[in-house]
Amino acid sequence: MLEVHGLQVCYGAIQAVRQVDLEVQQGELVTLLGANGAGKSTTLLSIAGALKSSGGRVCFEGEDITGISPEQIVRRGLVMVPETRDVFADLTVKENLRLGAYIRRHDLVGFRKDIEWIEELFPILINREEQAAGTLSGGEQQMLVIARALMSRPRLLLLDEPSLGLAPTIVEQIFRMIEKLRQSGLTILLVEQNASQALRSADRAYVLSLGTVAAAGRAEDIASSSDLRAIYLGA
Repeated sequence: MLEVHGLQVCYGAIQAVRQVDLEVQQGELVTLLGANGAGKSTTLLSIAGALKSSGGRVCFEGEDITGISPEQIVRRGLVMVPETRDVFADLTVKENLRLGAYIRRHDLVGFRKDIEWIEELFPILINREEQAAGTLSGGEQQMLVIARALMSRPRLLLLDEPSLGLAPTIVEQIFRMIEKLRQSGLTILLVEQNASQALRSADRAYVLSLGTVAAAGRAEDIASSSDLRAIYLGA
């Protein structure tokens, strides 16, 4: 479903991603791990079209999407949830969800069906649908940005650090929700600071170190690798 070949991304003179090759098959949950500064979030942002690559190629469902706009990428079914956890603070929860469905804004019947689906995944959000999004807790805002992304009906979801800064009980809820999405058939590429949790949930894993892929394989093999700590910490 997703193929990344030789991806390179620079911030001015700094090369944040040097040479990343990865692939995600339909229905998989693949996790991208690495220490801070390894290039994980930059890789996702470039795949989503939010950062221009300086080299390499990104293909989605057999089509080269390198260099096309983020809106066009979303319309093709590839959607990213960034780690910034940005909501439209002055709008209600329901209005945020409606904006997530903007590319299919004329599909009122589909919107209502998707709201019912979101209610099953995140019942707490529906209880707060008339509440301003900016008044939600950090965990509730994280649920909202994921739910808002789902309203565009993605076929591949890029999740960047969904557990960042959240209490352990909320992290458990987030990963239960991710498992439900996986069981529904949604394909997911996950960047996650909680490596052990990510590896328990994933089918396969890539470990980045200094902007390149240092290890790749089945999640259970990566988890049991004696070299993982050295690779992950750059030691």
